Amino acid sequence: MTHRILILGGTTEARQLAGRLARREDFSVTLSLAGRTESPVAQGVPVRTGGFGGAEGLAAYLREEHIELLIDATHPYAARISANAAEAARQAGVPILALRRPGWEPVAGDRWTQVDSVAEAASALGTVPRRVFLAIGRQEAGAFETAPQHRYLIRSVDPVEPKLAVPDALYLLARGPFVEADEQTLLERYGIDAVVSKNSGGEATYGKIAAARALGIEVIMVRRPPLPNVPSADSVDQLAAKVDHFFDPVAERGV
Repeated sequence: MTHRILILGGTTEARQLAGRLARREDFSVTLSLAGRTESPVAQGVPVRTGGFGGAEGLAAYLREEHIELLIDATHPYAARISANAAEAARQAGVPILALRRPGWEPVAGDRWTQVDSVAEAASALGTVPRRVFLAIGRQEAGAFETAPQHRYLIRSVDPVEPKLAVPDALYLLARGPFVEADEQTLLERYGIDAVVSKNSGGEATYGKIAAARALGIEVIMVRRPPLPNVPSADSVDQLAAKVDHFFDPVAERGV
């Protein structure tokens, strides 16, 4: 019997998990991407792109496609998608698991100012002009138009369109991972004195945090939004094991 699994993705871990699960012949895995990245990395399994139409639309898809397990492996800041996933799973009566990457924690030498939103981050930069590295992606960069006194270096996977209505902004297109030594070179080259980051967790983008620590640069860290309370794991290995266990015959579980 083939078990149909839908993974809500867009993260490196989602792609890794899909690859892991696709090795099992009794799993049929589909990876869903929101479609916000113009040139996504090849995923290795069938991909569905675009939204579902909220929780109700996703619930209908789960029923129509006879999905037996929904996995939320979206970005830690995709709070609305995660909420819709939990509600859709409830409506459709489909089990849900989440991949919840642990957040970063400040260590000795870090100069973090923690805020609850990107808008708060813009305010936290203060009134005195600064050289700011925005490493939050392109979706919410516009929030910094409220603080046009600063000089911005903005890095994203896809171009920021439209450009920010501020006098001084430079744009870098790049896709991680970013290593600490390269990040330190970048911060020094542009004379950065503040980094704005989301608490993404993981290794791929931690380089800028470590580099800021080494250089004594302040990091304005946007806290994670609250996410629904569903069964979860904090690594690909742990979640893959949960999925294997979920579909093991009862006799093999020793129940």
